[in-house]
Amino acid sequence: MTAISLRVWAALAFVALLALARSGPALAEGLQKLEIATATGVHRFDVEIASDDASRALGLMNRRYMARDHGMLFEFDRDEPETFWMKNTYIPLDMIFISRAGIVTNVVSNAEPLSERVIPSGPPCAAVLELNGGTTAAIGLKIGDRVRHPFFKA
Repeated sequence: MTAISLRVWAALAFVALLALARSGPALAEGLQKLEIATATGVHRFDVEIASDDASRALGLMNRRYMARDHGMLFEFDRDEPETFWMKNTYIPLDMIFISRAGIVTNVVSNAEPLSERVIPSGPPCAAVLELNGGTTAAIGLKIGDRVRHPFFKA
């Protein structure tokens, strides 16, 4: 390799590593399939699972980017009212609150990044799905729509 091509290769490697770092930990690993059925059709997403206290507390904090068709599903042991906030979360998010049966019970669109404002679930929920801000409007999501994933008991 010449000195110029080595510099180009090093620059490309640096850009690739930077892109991975910005995507956040484990974004590409351990993803599960999830579907949302709305009046506009079935919409598929790859989601990370937050099913314990540590992963739920971290959520999508400190991430600067999330792929358009990715999200995070927060799973809870029982149906209870839940609250979320956007502290240390840089990506605007849509929050979808879901019953144990997989029915959407509430939607909060475009939650403000870095805000400490408490976002309540409204009715009790068993799970919360976080997607990129604007996704719920783009797919026409409404309360009563169905989310399909092995966590939900249809």
